Amino acid sequence: MAGRALRPLGTPTRGTTNPNRLRRSDRWAASTPRVRDALLGAADPLVVDLGYGATPVTTVELARRLGGVRADVRVLGLEIDPERVTAAAPAADPPRLEFRRGGFELAGTRPALVRAFNVLRQYDEAEVAAAWTAMRKRLAPGGLIIEGTCDELGRRCCWVTLDADGPRTLTLACLPSDLDQPSDLAERLPKALIHRNVPGERVHALFAALDHCWARAAPFAIFGPRARWTEAVALLAREWPVQDRRKRWRLGEVTLDWAAVRPS
Repeated sequence: MAGRALRPLGTPTRGTTNPNRLRRSDRWAASTPRVRDALLGAADPLVVDLGYGATPVTTVELARRLGGVRADVRVLGLEIDPERVTAAAPAADPPRLEFRRGGFELAGTRPALVRAFNVLRQYDEAEVAAAWTAMRKRLAPGGLIIEGTCDELGRRCCWVTLDADGPRTLTLACLPSDLDQPSDLAERLPKALIHRNVPGERVHALFAALDHCWARAAPFAIFGPRARWTEAVALLAREWPVQDRRKRWRLGEVTLDWAAVRPS
């Protein structure tokens, strides 16, 4: 099926991007055991970068960073806009890095990992479930999807990790010095959650709790914003299902069970 021409699922998006915009999610993917296991255990270590934008720079960076996990990793950049595929061609390095036209059907491939950043943000919330389902159906056994949103410089990022059965975790990642308070990240929530940041929803309660922990961690500000973030997450972990540990928190990250933020 991978060699058959399929009608791309989706619509073209704005396509803005910048070098290193996705470095936080790439760093997380290359270091997180579940993602590493998906790549290392795959019969074919294919990674799809869905919707890479007007230039392929972040796809090239992804290939380089994941090459440190598995040397034979292959990255396929997919775009619905054929002009973007043509423009990306000079950056290709087959078979390690290629570009093709495709959408949520993943061009008929069976990847071990899909990265889809700043794509669904431009869709309606009602379209998210169908897009997730289309991608999940195409995953290789044990495969994962990282779907999220970030700002233009990659200082504020939020993403959901999904497997074949559905969403599993939500990760918040930031440059702590870029925040007045953790709830500043809410503007970069994935589409499935961004409209749910209202009273009565779990994700709203999460940010309220994290802001409260941030306030309690104010004495640590003397050691810098990163130290304050680390202490705030440590306080949060006493009451919320935080999956990672202090090593990740120091990087401006926190990952929680999806059940803790699932929309009502």
